[in-house]
Amino acid sequence: MIMTIDEYAAWAATIAKVDEHPSNERLSYLGLGLAGEAGEVADHIKKLLRDDWLDKAGLVDELGDVIYYWACLCAATGQQPSELLKASAAKIKRRLSEAASR
Repeated sequence: MIMTIDEYAAWAATIAKVDEHPSNERLSYLGLGLAGEAGEVADHIKKLLRDDWLDKAGLVDELGDVIYYWACLCAATGQQPSELLKASAAKIKRRLSEAASR
């Protein structure tokens, strides 16, 4: 079964027990989870630089964990991930346009 990013976020929120009004503790847990998984992604990149070899499967696994925590945080803040992706793309395009016009 293929899920949209919004369906995935709704599913992940049920796993993480995220509701419409998450506690500060739950938000902190999710934010720290995201930071920890992003650190594991960075560790794979560090090892690539050190060893000149990338554990691609390990990196992909950690990227999945990053997405999980990101999706949970989207749900916890009442945001649709698809809308955040659109806003992010618009922001990047705006920055590129501004940089090109300098």
